[in-house]
Amino acid sequence: MTEKRIFVRDLSVGDQVSECFLLAQASKGQARNGPFWSLKLQDASGVIEAKLWSPGAAAIDDLPAGQFVLATGTVTSYRDQPQLNLDRLEPLGTSPEGVDFSHFLPESEEKPESIYAKLEEFLSSNIGHAPWRRFCRKVLGDPEIREKLLAAPGAKAMHHAYRGGLLEHTLAVCKVAQALCELYPALDRDTLLAAAAFHDMGKAWELSSGLTRDYTDEGQMLGHIVLSLTLLEPYLRKARDLDPGLILHFKHMLLSHHGELAYGSPKTPMTPEAMLLHFADNIDAKVQQFTGAVENPDKIGVAGFVRGLDRYVFNPVRVRPEAPAPKKPQDKGPSQCSLPLKV
Repeated sequence: MTEKRIFVRDLSVGDQVSECFLLAQASKGQARNGPFWSLKLQDASGVIEAKLWSPGAAAIDDLPAGQFVLATGTVTSYRDQPQLNLDRLEPLGTSPEGVDFSHFLPESEEKPESIYAKLEEFLSSNIGHAPWRRFCRKVLGDPEIREKLLAAPGAKAMHHAYRGGLLEHTLAVCKVAQALCELYPALDRDTLLAAAAFHDMGKAWELSSGLTRDYTDEGQMLGHIVLSLTLLEPYLRKARDLDPGLILHFKHMLLSHHGELAYGSPKTPMTPEAMLLHFADNIDAKVQQFTGAVENPDKIGVAGFVRGLDRYVFNPVRVRPEAPAPKKPQDKGPSQCSLPLKV
């Protein structure tokens, strides 16, 4: 297999394409002149919709997602979005020889390993209560947990849906919680930061992190909130220096961080720390959805409809960050040196 040369981000209307992509989604339909396939083709730079019409579509009976395909066709425009109109599609299987998987799986801009190290450092530097510090260090020091978290997306599609996305979201939620605690110093910052660090940990088991992102059996049957508590329970039992009341509060924050029963929380927040964690989680998820919808930051106007937000997103004119204005020297009056000296 030859090296990948063209990525989704490089495609423009009118381009002739013959390139390898990961098949993220496929569904078969029926038109007047025969069957057709509606596809989503993916690489590390993004996703493009594609159509394969008859007679080519009639030759393919089954087209499972999660495999690589060689797509040949022309980039057209449909509803102001680029679409690949295919002349030919060749399935290549799930592990064709010579494929570099990193070219096809989206990843956080910063390497997940770097984010993991920053999360460890953040918790070590900002949690003052030694038992919570030790608890966080032991959990994040587990090789199996590290491997799963490095590869995990933050969600299937809604936000941070890429390798390293869960870690990126987790570190951001910790920082938002820390900033809010500066406004409300009476809150239990240490227990809150420990809960923020692991509030979504179960997502690494809820969602698969391979060629396709989908719910695992455990994810479908239990969900990430229950999975998080199940995974953390052995570490909590071994943390004999942690006050049982702190552990109870920690568990409550994990159980209630979705905020409402209708959104999957078994309990609604009963403490200010639990409510703050819910909002910190929601703030980061929503901001990422808004910013992720804007493909070109320089293009002012409506960026598109975001289903997860149930609204159109608008990219406004913004004040660009500027250097702070220089401080004016304070007038302290005449100095002693300006007074006449007596001899």
